[in-house]
Amino acid sequence: MEHTITNLTFAEKAKKNFKEYIVTYVFLVLIIIFVAFSGQKLESVFMQLMSRLVRNLFIVLALIIPIVSGMGINFAITIGAMAAQVSLLLVINWELKGIIGLLVAAAMTVPLGALFGFLIGSLLNKMKGQETIGSMILGYFANGAYQLLFLFVFGKLIPLSDKVTIVGATGVANTLNLIGDVGLQGVLDNLIKISFTQALYGVTAIMAVSAIVLFACKKLSKKRFITYIVSSVLVAGIYTIPAVKGCFWLVSVPVVTFLIIGALCVFNIVIMRTRLGQKFRAVGQNRVVANASGINVDRVRITAIILSTVLAGWGQLIFLQNLGTLQTYAAHEMVGLYAGAAILVGGASIDRATNSQAFIGCLLFHTLFVVAQDFGSNIFGDPNIGEFFRVFLCYGVIALALVMYAFRSANEKKNPANGVRPTAKAAK
Repeated sequence: MEHTITNLTFAEKAKKNFKEYIVTYVFLVLIIIFVAFSGQKLESVFMQLMSRLVRNLFIVLALIIPIVSGMGINFAITIGAMAAQVSLLLVINWELKGIIGLLVAAAMTVPLGALFGFLIGSLLNKMKGQETIGSMILGYFANGAYQLLFLFVFGKLIPLSDKVTIVGATGVANTLNLIGDVGLQGVLDNLIKISFTQALYGVTAIMAVSAIVLFACKKLSKKRFITYIVSSVLVAGIYTIPAVKGCFWLVSVPVVTFLIIGALCVFNIVIMRTRLGQKFRAVGQNRVVANASGINVDRVRITAIILSTVLAGWGQLIFLQNLGTLQTYAAHEMVGLYAGAAILVGGASIDRATNSQAFIGCLLFHTLFVVAQDFGSNIFGDPNIGEFFRVFLCYGVIALALVMYAFRSANEKKNPANGVRPTAKAAK
């Protein structure tokens, strides 16, 4: 009889955990080595890392619903990013500034992203079992159409102002600045900013108070209550150590942006508790059984892709307002690849993903981005080596995840009893 998780010894649990999250542990070891030999001060690393988390975490979280629905890594979120960039271009052309301009761009991204998501989902329904590769190819195909739109349609067939077009030629300019008179840089990030110290103490206090209230209302077990209280006190206590606190003195936290990211985390949790979320999980576990239960599998899969595409579009808007520059023809190209690699680094697989895995993966993956070039310069005398190694790891993580998924699927077919796994969840 197969052992359940509760009957396993500590050593067996540790071995099972290491086997399941081997990519995460390997990445963690690499990052420790890279940081140690990069020569960068920790305060600089954490400051850059916070900026990267703000830019990229929302997009990574947008991958969860398709994964839970059994559609693999939706690399076609690149097309959602294109929808966002089309909307942002029009907002700049209409000279809409500040938070109003960003909200208009976000509103315009919804119908564009929904339309693109419907088309993507409909096509992926014709290639069941090959969605991950199919969505990647779709991203490349859509990029060609995007280049045609921005080079020949905008500015020629669709008139635009001189602020966004190439002077003396047709097409959109290579770079569109969001700073200065355009007024779109940091419109979310700069609304409310606090120090990392204020953010950490605030979060730990909220966690402790929430645990007390839930425990008093008998909605939280004693074990979880103790875990949350001890964790809050421990984190706050460790941060009071001067050496630890000194590593974060340069870090500021954009409150509104993180509230939006938190809202997406809550959305991922809540939607999985609804009837639609139950359908996502059922389709992700077994399409044949879901279809026999009366679920319209194709419709559910299309819905998952639509949600993912629209959310990815919003994530791209968050990315661009933080960056302050829109590289018109290149800003979207690596969105799907980097987001997919990040969530896989966090321990997700082709058919399982959680909010915590998205956060951990984004943290680890972008820490590598921060220190890779300096590591290459210090060890090999060439910063390009660090860049090449970074790209190699990006593709390598995705390839490894596909191989591991194929191996596990083959093993489950040979031993059906081993294929029983707990229900996929959207968050922990």
